[in-house]
Amino acid sequence: MLRPPQEGLPYLRHDNAAQLRTDPGGLTIGHASITALEPSAAAAITIDASGCAVLPGLVDCHTHLPFAGWREHEYAQKVAGEGYEQIARAGGGIRSSARSFAAAGDEQVLEQAREAAAEMLVHGTTTFECKTGYGLSVDAEIRAAGLIAALGAQVKQTVTGTALLAHAVPDGYGADAWMAAVAQALPAVLDAGRAAPITALDIYVESVAFTNAHLAQMGELANANGLALRAHVEQFNANGSVPVAIAARARSVDHLACIGSEEIPLLASAETAAVLLPGAAFLGNEHLEPARELADAGAICALGTDFNPGTSPINSLPLVIGLAVRRYGWTVQEALLACTLNAAWVMQLERELGSLEPGKRADVLVLDGPLERIPYRFGHNPVQIVIAGGELAYVRPGSEWRVLR
Repeated sequence: MLRPPQEGLPYLRHDNAAQLRTDPGGLTIGHASITALEPSAAAAITIDASGCAVLPGLVDCHTHLPFAGWREHEYAQKVAGEGYEQIARAGGGIRSSARSFAAAGDEQVLEQAREAAAEMLVHGTTTFECKTGYGLSVDAEIRAAGLIAALGAQVKQTVTGTALLAHAVPDGYGADAWMAAVAQALPAVLDAGRAAPITALDIYVESVAFTNAHLAQMGELANANGLALRAHVEQFNANGSVPVAIAARARSVDHLACIGSEEIPLLASAETAAVLLPGAAFLGNEHLEPARELADAGAICALGTDFNPGTSPINSLPLVIGLAVRRYGWTVQEALLACTLNAAWVMQLERELGSLEPGKRADVLVLDGPLERIPYRFGHNPVQIVIAGGELAYVRPGSEWRVLR
């Protein structure tokens, strides 16, 4: 069983990842929570996990669900040599997805999102974040927040929402004018997403999007409304955004392919998590994030799929773990820490889930072998059984014999 070195940790800095425990054992679930780290002879259902790794449900702290449609034609353009910024300036990228989102009905968007969530569950994701950001108008961002709330009520996973209200500058606005509109619209967005709930604000700092001054402004807005701040930064260019985000008390900085070496010690001494998205970096042929350096320095590192229709149409965290181990030189323990406890920290859920501890939500996975098999069998789904909130949510065909009633 994969467990933290002690109970009650909000996160574990990555230079301490080797302290994660992998002792043999069992656990007992009562209702929706873990009640004991030992088996119970009185249990109504017993799961035989002999020969298997048991770990907490995976936490995907960075997705762009819900969205409409796909952008496979842009991937072909990138493979042919066109860059993300070139495609975006020609009306593709985020604007393309915004047009698809506007053209799709609510049920069409939700159906696509439910199908994606079901795939994620089978691959072990029991908690995931959603974002607005494909609206590019006040009314459409309010609609997106409402759809996040609706999705959360329709899936088996725990869902939280992030209002990515500064994803791209909408047509008819300058960046400053749109930030003013965001501040005015925020109460309505939060009201629409109340059931999700919306727990954070987000911004994209890049040459085709917003600046560090807007990042600081979004931080003020988040702090004034009791929300966390998250930020897409240093994806394609070095913009010096990390110190600005830390000063604004950001919960996370995400992407970081172009982070400067002088900024790594800042993250190592901050409670701002470094969210790395190796699927996006791989498919976009981006700079390799300095993940080994961040881990060795003692940053709070997390992984996410960045699941979106453009740069990362990947929704499997085991696949992301495989990329992180191979491309970052991480151990499987480092990768699993990044998409369990530390990812829960990013989503402000560390007290509720992300580790196998009594009192936490009973999100539990049974794999088909040891932990090391996850990256080794790259592309294979290692998940045999998923328990989400104490309920048996998935059993792989052929593994039914492990569930004894």
